[in-house]
Amino acid sequence: MALSTAADVCCVVAFVAIGRQAHRDADTLAGIWQTAWPFLSGLAIGLVLARAWRRPTSLRPAGVGAWLGAAGVGMVIRVLAGQGTAAAFIAVAFAFLALFVLGWRALTLLLSHFRHTGPLCGLWG
Repeated sequence: MALSTAADVCCVVAFVAIGRQAHRDADTLAGIWQTAWPFLSGLAIGLVLARAWRRPTSLRPAGVGAWLGAAGVGMVIRVLAGQGTAAAFIAVAFAFLALFVLGWRALTLLLSHFRHTGPLCGLWG
């Protein structure tokens, strides 16, 4: 569970750091924290609601809970905290976090499949 949570946190921090860099915001730890805390809080809520400790590397419910928590709940927390949002920002947040939070889990699942069956056995039916 600790490694899965760390991977999810890294995904959120990467999203924030890339976004701040793209907008030429200061890359101080305080600035990154100010932007990241709503998404990290949403991530925590999503992981708890999905009971991610049961199967932390699963796409569902852990991955979906992490993604919707970080992106959806995080965005709500961001609004309640008085931080700005825009439609494009919401779309980018949902897309980026889906790609990364669900992506590392999908890659783990695929690698596990290959480890147990070989690279092509059973993959195509």
